[in-house]
Amino acid sequence: MKGSRGVYRDRVSPLEADSAPHAARPGWTDLPRRGRGLSLRTLIILRWMAVTGQSATIFVATAVLHFDLPLMACMAAIAAGAGFNLYATSELKTLDPHPADGRRTALHLGFDMMQLTVLLALTGGLQNPFCLLLVAPVTVAAASLPARQALALGTLALLAAVALFHWSMPLPWAKGTELDLPPLYRFGIGLALVTGVVFTATYAWRVAADAEKLELALATTQDVLQREQRLAALGGLAAAAAHELGTPLATIQVVAKEMRRAASSDPALLEDAQLILEQAERCRDILKRLSQAPEDDGALSGAVSLRALLEEVIQPHRGFDLDFEAAVRTRSGDRPPHVRRLPEVVHGLSTLVENAADFAAAAVRVEAVVDAGWIEVSVLDDGPGFAADILPRLGEPYVTSRPQGKARRALTAQIAAAAQAASGRRNRKGAPAAAAAVAPSQGGMGLGFFIARTLLERSGGEVSVGSAEQADPPMKGARVTVRWPRPALESSQAA
Repeated sequence: MKGSRGVYRDRVSPLEADSAPHAARPGWTDLPRRGRGLSLRTLIILRWMAVTGQSATIFVATAVLHFDLPLMACMAAIAAGAGFNLYATSELKTLDPHPADGRRTALHLGFDMMQLTVLLALTGGLQNPFCLLLVAPVTVAAASLPARQALALGTLALLAAVALFHWSMPLPWAKGTELDLPPLYRFGIGLALVTGVVFTATYAWRVAADAEKLELALATTQDVLQREQRLAALGGLAAAAAHELGTPLATIQVVAKEMRRAASSDPALLEDAQLILEQAERCRDILKRLSQAPEDDGALSGAVSLRALLEEVIQPHRGFDLDFEAAVRTRSGDRPPHVRRLPEVVHGLSTLVENAADFAAAAVRVEAVVDAGWIEVSVLDDGPGFAADILPRLGEPYVTSRPQGKARRALTAQIAAAAQAASGRRNRKGAPAAAAAVAPSQGGMGLGFFIARTLLERSGGEVSVGSAEQADPPMKGARVTVRWPRPALESSQAA
């Protein structure tokens, strides 16, 4: 959540986060992205478009402009492209055309680049203005293939530009006229082509990478929200189960009473009947609690007090070496309103509190301020605060520089202590077990704050960040504030 901290924390357990594949920053060759490529049907359609455009260009150059072209060689190159496409079309009958294959995509794009290079070599090389089309396969590769294959196709395009500079047939022109451009001009065209390939491919790579990160982050957000909604729905399922089990349980009680009356002369049977009645009554009490209306059950309540909501998001993080404080204030001094217990709000605020706990030195404060039109909740800590290089990127996923988290170290220490105690009990000699080292934090995926912000904004809130020194009373760390219009969060139900 914080500056030189893990700004976006994946909402997983500490042990899961330690074993996550993204715990360490991967190298460019190991980036787990865009291995899909393009589907075979898409590749076929693109190549038919290229073959059609090439044929039309040759027809206009020979029939309309009357350029002297090596027509047979050009038609052979175009025919090679059409033949390769017919072979690819035949594969549609044996392969599933919809799943994409990165290696197959790289092979098809490489063939297209070589076929285009041959056509350019036959029609003027770098003097031909259509040499710009060499950029297209590299751009497609950068947007849809892994780094290694995209880099290979980019290198192939650069080699093609070098080959066209050194060897190509003269540029076709009107009969009786020869256009001879100086080598320096052809070198400039080649340099412009190389620059275009590098710039366009890099731009497509970055855009595709950012789009994929956002897609994955949003998918993770939806998954988290669905899990929270399923937990919130457990109350309705419990009430339904209690209602369905009420009738057979009443029947059991009636039969048990009859057994008790009939077994007055048999102490053993009387004792069994009494036991059945006691356990049935216990079951009725349990079902009664499960079937309570939502407003009577604080854990599954549709309307809770604002203070209870703050306590709920703080409670899972208590027990570490931190002081947690929750406070609710109203501008007018009236009683604080009751709010709806939305899964988005619970999970979002809990993530903010968890991140604050990881970087706080001694205290975390969660405070709510209510006025006539707004409900504002702030999470403050006394940690190092936000770093200047992180603030401009707040709002982006996969931005994290999380140190060794306090909460994760504490949980690891608790697990180690429990394992040590269990080992000591098994040790017949009573020798103390060796102290287990506390595993350091491995960092998060950088999604926690992104997910929390997305969920809170989905509930109608506005998220802002700043320094806790501006709070009342001030703290030296970071501050994250969520501000809702009262109608978006306030509940009309009575608590």
